[in-house]
Amino acid sequence: MDEWIDSYRHELAGDKWGDVDPERVLELARVVAHGTERRNAPLATFMAGRYVASQEARGRDAGEGLEQAIALADRLLAGGEAS
Repeated sequence: MDEWIDSYRHELAGDKWGDVDPERVLELARVVAHGTERRNAPLATFMAGRYVASQEARGRDAGEGLEQAIALADRLLAGGEAS
């Protein structure tokens, strides 16, 4: 990550980033921006973050929660349905 976003993350969350790969979050934003209206990208990443946090609160792995959120976005962008 670049220095600005790393400082921003640290101020918001301290050293807690969990098992979430920031490059995967950026990939989610890119896929959503190119597959739908661009303005959906920040909303999708915000919602994914909320989902990941809820999974962590239940004792589940943050990285796995992010992968589930990405898989859902991929499925919906491919024309699939949400469960």
